[in-house]
Amino acid sequence: MDPDQKSRSAQNSSSISEGETCRELGRYRNFLRLQAMGIPPRYRPRLESSDLVQQTLLDAHENLHQFRGKSEPEMAKWLSKMLANNISDAMRALGRKKRDVARERPLDQGGRSSMRCAADWIASEQTSPSLVACKAEQVLQLAEAISRLPESQQEVIVLHHLHGRTLADVAAHVQRSPSAVAGLLYRGLKSLRNELM
Repeated sequence: MDPDQKSRSAQNSSSISEGETCRELGRYRNFLRLQAMGIPPRYRPRLESSDLVQQTLLDAHENLHQFRGKSEPEMAKWLSKMLANNISDAMRALGRKKRDVARERPLDQGGRSSMRCAADWIASEQTSPSLVACKAEQVLQLAEAISRLPESQQEVIVLHHLHGRTLADVAAHVQRSPSAVAGLLYRGLKSLRNELM
């Protein structure tokens, strides 16, 4: 094989591995999108969750050499932390522009979002490797199923069930009545049950 063929072969193999890396990271897009739904309403006009997720995946791709984990749960946890940092940075930047830092509130009042708890649950050390892989697949399937729901149902399910907010808090967050939110929850959960069963 001449040097040109070796060079082309090396380029092809690196692009294949880069493409595989992109596909692997892409599997976490819906998982991250659900996590990003907790952005307070006052920031939504200026912060798009899809932009934050895209930035997180780009950062992950660029910094993949820093990832020290070996499993999907560790990757989910790493990406979740990266997204939380990107959200915090974006909120801080908006506060600086308006010079109104006092209005900023943490995304997760309790200190830990339930999506991060889901990543912790997947990575718990009390389980076998096969069970960890099964849990990771279940969380990714749930994220995929939720992403196929109408956006209003996605939002109330994520806020109520994954972020642990009360029905009244969710209603205020989405600017709907509690009975409308209850209806969205009911229809969304019914659709999820049908899809996942």
